[in-house]
Amino acid sequence: MSESEQANMQPAPQQPSQTLAEDYAALEEKTRQALRKVYDPELGMSVIELGLIRKFEWAPDSVNVTMILTTPFCPYGPALVEQVRHTVQETTQRTAKVTMGLEMWDPSMMEDQAAANWGLYY
Repeated sequence: MSESEQANMQPAPQQPSQTLAEDYAALEEKTRQALRKVYDPELGMSVIELGLIRKFEWAPDSVNVTMILTTPFCPYGPALVEQVRHTVQETTQRTAKVTMGLEMWDPSMMEDQAAANWGLYY
């Protein structure tokens, strides 16, 4: 088989940015699953169920998570933020930073089933 025939049989290489985006998407899903174990102790729901995790920003060796709290003066807020940072860092093996978002939380941000379990229907 000639070189040109062999080259035609090999799959075309993926675009680096597409591969990177797919890697980040898979890592984000894995991270979201890990964050389902981080609970708001007052509400008994995870930060994912409550919709507190608003955004991930990925870099090759770090990740920035934007999150909000259910109330600005949440007494457990600092500990919850640290639990999120630690869980993200352990899951991704990257330096993790948590930035507080400016959005005000409302129950419509909750996952559908979590809201239904709380007796809310949107």
